[in-house]
Amino acid sequence: MVHLLHPGHTPRNIVPPDAQKDALGCCVVQVSTGVRAATRTSAPRPAPASAASLLGRCRGTCWGVWPARGCGLDAEPLPGAGVAAEEEASPYTLVNICLNVLIANLEKLCSERPDGTLCLPEHWSFPQEVADRFLRVMTWQGKLTDRTASIFRGNQMKLKLVNIQKAKISTAAFIKAFCRHKLIELNATAVHADLPVPDIISGLCSNRWIQQNLQCLLLDSTSIPQNSRLLFFSQLTGLRILSVFNVCFHTEDLADVSQLPRLESLDISNTLVTDISALLTCKDRLKSLTMHYLKCLAMTKPQILAVIRELKCLLHLDISDHRQLKSDLAFHLLQQKDILPNVVSLDISGGNCITDEAVELFIRQRPAMQFVGLLATDAGSSDFFTTKQGLRVAGGASMSQISEALSRYRNRSCFMKEALHRLFTETFSMEVTMPAILKLVAIGMRNHPLDLRVQFTASACALNLTRQGLAKGMPVRLLSEVTCLLFKALKNFPHYQQLQKNCLLSLTNSRILVDVPFDRFDAAKFVMRWLCKHENPKMQTMAVSVTSILALQLSPEQTAQLEELFMAVKELLAIVKQKTTENLDDATFLFTLKALWNLTDGSPAACKHFIENQGLQIFIQVLETFSESAIQSKVLGLLNNIAEVRELSSKLVTEDVLKHINSLLCSREMEVSYFAAGIIAHLTSDRQLWISRDFQRRTLLQDLRATIQNWPSSSCKMTALVTYRSFKTFFPLLGNFSQPEVQLWALWAMYHVCSKNPSKYCKMLVEEEGLQLLCDIQEHSEATPKAQQIAASILDDFRMHFMNYQRPTLCQMPF
Repeated sequence: MVHLLHPGHTPRNIVPPDAQKDALGCCVVQVSTGVRAATRTSAPRPAPASAASLLGRCRGTCWGVWPARGCGLDAEPLPGAGVAAEEEASPYTLVNICLNVLIANLEKLCSERPDGTLCLPEHWSFPQEVADRFLRVMTWQGKLTDRTASIFRGNQMKLKLVNIQKAKISTAAFIKAFCRHKLIELNATAVHADLPVPDIISGLCSNRWIQQNLQCLLLDSTSIPQNSRLLFFSQLTGLRILSVFNVCFHTEDLADVSQLPRLESLDISNTLVTDISALLTCKDRLKSLTMHYLKCLAMTKPQILAVIRELKCLLHLDISDHRQLKSDLAFHLLQQKDILPNVVSLDISGGNCITDEAVELFIRQRPAMQFVGLLATDAGSSDFFTTKQGLRVAGGASMSQISEALSRYRNRSCFMKEALHRLFTETFSMEVTMPAILKLVAIGMRNHPLDLRVQFTASACALNLTRQGLAKGMPVRLLSEVTCLLFKALKNFPHYQQLQKNCLLSLTNSRILVDVPFDRFDAAKFVMRWLCKHENPKMQTMAVSVTSILALQLSPEQTAQLEELFMAVKELLAIVKQKTTENLDDATFLFTLKALWNLTDGSPAACKHFIENQGLQIFIQVLETFSESAIQSKVLGLLNNIAEVRELSSKLVTEDVLKHINSLLCSREMEVSYFAAGIIAHLTSDRQLWISRDFQRRTLLQDLRATIQNWPSSSCKMTALVTYRSFKTFFPLLGNFSQPEVQLWALWAMYHVCSKNPSKYCKMLVEEEGLQLLCDIQEHSEATPKAQQIAASILDDFRMHFMNYQRPTLCQMPF
């Protein structure tokens, strides 16, 4: 049975027909995510209000967020990029949805201990797999702190696979929350300096069960205090896998680690080890050795090779290095015939003097090999590497090699840069949608947020992979992730122009700009700042076009909060003035008019900035210079927005403005006449503006009536698509029975948009309580027959789309 949650409703129990009872009397059904959801259907006792009742009993694992690197030799492997990309195109799993809800509401659901930490309800109970995932998602979202980690102190959760990478928690919180559990894996990669390596080891060793049974420990990029002595890993006698990449790990520590009786996999990359001779102690059990960029190694090449030669159980060896160091260790290793007899994986990326012939000969002598790393070497282009069945190559000679490199080296910035550079070249003319590759690019960006070269090259690759047509085939969630990472890169490198250009170029993609979720407010700030930089005309056009669309996607409140709004309006008006003076109605000019129109929509602040920057005078000049209806409709659309602002509408009651509006009222182009009529309707509805101009007001109203009567049906088509954020500016006009012309225009406008997009605007009528006003018009004795007819038509359309809508408090409508 699955529990479905809905805001304001209690869980509803649905028992599928294929459910079967387990030994506990629970209905169990296997679902496609690999999660079994179960609940008790018999009624001897009430079900506890527990986390398990929310999540079901989850057995097995389904990756909903990108997991940490798998630890154990028998651990479930990381999903490949292809699998991850498929997940991006699928709905979120039920388990992850529930976990996200729990994490978002943790403060509400938990009680507080005297020390200020959180405590779960005592009667809650989490299955171990769900508890592990709960912690992983909390860590992923950055929600694991001393305050929240305390929920793992109690008996509600039993943890085995603990992932706290990059978490900021103290030693005390770590020991209290996690060292009481029976852990078999711990990923403490890059945890905050408040939790150094010696304290992690000490905490783990405080639990005798962990001492004997912890199998995997990942401490990559974790800090060690300068005054620390030997780390005493040898106390963790159950360890099979240890990774201390980028840690202050010395030769003495290696000697200690080599004593571990079950050690099978060791990563000492970028450590301070100077001598690896201690590895001879574990030569009969070590199966995987990674020593990438072992920069302090003081042994000669023959001495190093002599140690490696004795490690006859090795299945994997990684001696890759930075290309700039021109290490030839790999070159000498490839010449050895009596070395690594059982190896199936060899990584020599970055090695110097590596040739196709040497690598091919080495592999032919070891036919069981399944992987070779050749990125940043001169090898990899031979046909042998594509025809050898079962061999995977991380390199730069083909898309498959680049993909493998991006996947293998996601945590190594030196190789990530190289792989991304090769990818950019390979995808420059890409015509095939490749979501799996884009996912790998996103992972690289996330893992190296402060590496400028990674971020810049990745942004260029993302552009290549999401060109207009290609973006349509990408999952929206993946595009959202990449777009958010681009904006994160902008914040980290605010002064790097080319990175900013790449981000701006990505926003010109209509698929991303319209369909993809991202922070529109941040995007608008960025684009407006760019707009004011006076860049080259092409980039200016892009910035203006993006602004015109983003402006519609911001709420009026957000628009008012934009610090860049004043400068943006000023810059846009300067563009309009320049183009008008040059009599140039190009794409930039049209986008600029549209941007100003959209920015002022429902935004009194933007309208005020427009007035203060001589916008009216500039727009009068536009009307006097251009006669194209596409330009006229945009100008009048903006003036409509100003007319709706009561504090500013008086600025439009001038001879110059009214002369142009009245002349355009009679335009043959429907949308031009429509917008001119709207301005007149809003202006004439406020009698205070016409105290000394009443005759002119009555004349305008007569012209307005005549114009509307000559219009075709409200369902007619217009060249310009009319849209409204709200009907609220129409409501004062609807109630204006003393000026039926004003009321008639408002009804015509509402009927027009309701007939074009009923799902949006009929819903708006309900949410903004506009139905009552329409009913009032139907029943009011002073309403004209034409007004009553249009009001009835709108209500008829409403009935068609909401047949089951009940409205007891409004006027009676037959359903």
